[in-house]
Amino acid sequence: MSDPRLRFVHPEGVPEQGLPAPLGRQLVETGLITQTELLNALGLQRRVDAQLGEILMAEGVVQPDDLLAALARQHNAQLVDLNATPPRRKIASALPSSLCLQHHVVPWIWVGNTLLVATARPDLFDHLRRCMGAFGPAMLPVIASPGAIRTQINRLYSTQLAHKAITRVASVESCRNWGKRGNALWLWSAGFALTTCLILSPAWTVTVACLWAVLTLMMTTLMKAAAFGAQIIGGLYDHLSTAPPVPPPFRLPRVSVMVPLLHEKEIANALIKRMERLTYPKSLLEVVLVLEASDTVTRDTIARTDLPPWISVIEVPDAQCLTTKPRALNYALDFCKGSIIGVWDAEDAPEPDQIEKVVLRFQNAPANVACLQGVLDYYNPRTNWMSRCFTIEYATWWRLILPGIARLGLVIPLGGTTLFFRRDILEKLGGWDAHNVTEDADLGVRLARHGYRTELLPTVTHEEANCRPWRWVRQRSRWLKGFMITYFVHMRHPRQLLRELGWKRVMGLQVIFLATFSQFAAAPFLWSFWLIPLGVPHPVQMTLGSGAVWVMTVLFICAEALSLILGLAAVSGRAHRHLLPWVPTMPFYFPLGALAAYKALREMIAQPFFWDKTQHGYAEATEDV
Repeated sequence: MSDPRLRFVHPEGVPEQGLPAPLGRQLVETGLITQTELLNALGLQRRVDAQLGEILMAEGVVQPDDLLAALARQHNAQLVDLNATPPRRKIASALPSSLCLQHHVVPWIWVGNTLLVATARPDLFDHLRRCMGAFGPAMLPVIASPGAIRTQINRLYSTQLAHKAITRVASVESCRNWGKRGNALWLWSAGFALTTCLILSPAWTVTVACLWAVLTLMMTTLMKAAAFGAQIIGGLYDHLSTAPPVPPPFRLPRVSVMVPLLHEKEIANALIKRMERLTYPKSLLEVVLVLEASDTVTRDTIARTDLPPWISVIEVPDAQCLTTKPRALNYALDFCKGSIIGVWDAEDAPEPDQIEKVVLRFQNAPANVACLQGVLDYYNPRTNWMSRCFTIEYATWWRLILPGIARLGLVIPLGGTTLFFRRDILEKLGGWDAHNVTEDADLGVRLARHGYRTELLPTVTHEEANCRPWRWVRQRSRWLKGFMITYFVHMRHPRQLLRELGWKRVMGLQVIFLATFSQFAAAPFLWSFWLIPLGVPHPVQMTLGSGAVWVMTVLFICAEALSLILGLAAVSGRAHRHLLPWVPTMPFYFPLGALAAYKALREMIAQPFFWDKTQHGYAEATEDV
């Protein structure tokens, strides 16, 4: 191949050029588009915040290669293939990574004293020159595809960007120092003390454990009852509330949605089909598939998949043996172009108009509403008994308890998907804690501590309900481990937490995180109360007497009755009515949760940052997605 530097006539400075001809005129004159197609695209551009070329390409009117060639002719710039002639690594020092990401450019090659910089937006190159000060006039643009530029930025700056992804959240709000401050020793000591007490005084040890189990049961039960009541009362008056004002016409913003993938060979094709159903203008939609560089399974799958131009791929380099979803999201965030950042999971099937709802709500919402959380549902509730119970459990949470928690003004522990953020606020908070395996719940707490609000948005995303027992245990153990680590991180400085959140929300955190974990871990002690109606002696009778045991038993039965009522209410709608007969079987569904809690306790000591991946794709063959 000949040296590409020989093609440039003005290697020492910026060539004198007149105003470039409009891109649309060039495309019409070269026969790539018709005048009608141009007028239609210009009409659409008045309503969307996108370039003409992006609109034409998203609508399928112009092919990407033809658009790049037109841009090169328009700006009298060289068209280059960065994949065929990639920049050398040492050239990375010519431009800081922050500017490359901000302007979507990458340094390519030196020609004498002139730096040739690859861009897909030559119309913005003058702004880059101004940012570089005195060095700016020594740069010349060359035209390259956005995907190739993104790939080369990733290659040149991967080390520093990977480090940034790990340390993005401030140390005081991160769990990355977990295990370095005696946490493991503390947990081992607590386990040793508990074992010693059990040996020396088994009856009183069981009594204390039962008291703690009942106390945390009452905490979670009261929260559920309050949330249920708030949701019912609030729902009665929703029709009386003033409808939000209809915003004046505004240009629709660009939205970037990240989809982290790991070992996803089963659902890649289905994922693309689901994304294609979205009705938001494709010229403003950027779906970013986030892959681990070492994940050859997913890489090979995506390589065999024909991706539309509005779907891109970011490969996250390995770093410090840490493979977590939040680290990958942090890394990919800098490559996103949207002012609104969303997250979906690999198996998600969002409603077609979900992005429109998000954009409209952010347009109407107060400035301190930083996050919108959608509702999760499941497209395979009929796979087996476990998938039915899983759907019942989360219908109760998403449709009754969580909306009630929001109405009560408590901190909302975010779910890991169908999340949308104002980008500026997300970046201000440092994104996600790369080491936290429940980065969603942690981010929900951090948003509240910094004075921002999360709102629930009435839009549904369907996922695959977990339908395999051991995979359920692995998934639940990761959640429980993350809940406890999140709890301990935010309780490092209780007084500061109290100042930031107030008494009500701090007490809510105790219930949502500490009491929830305790309910799973102490479940066997609660189940022991079923012995009383059967006439089997209970250890607590030897310490506190029969009266106390019967009080605990009644409280336990009342809590179970409330759970039954909530389950029936949650699935009483048309979509889930077929699950009503299965609600009474829910007590047989949760025993695996105790095993998950003990697995979580072990990993909190031995593997606090281990991300136990939940494999999906088992319902694809039988369910309508």
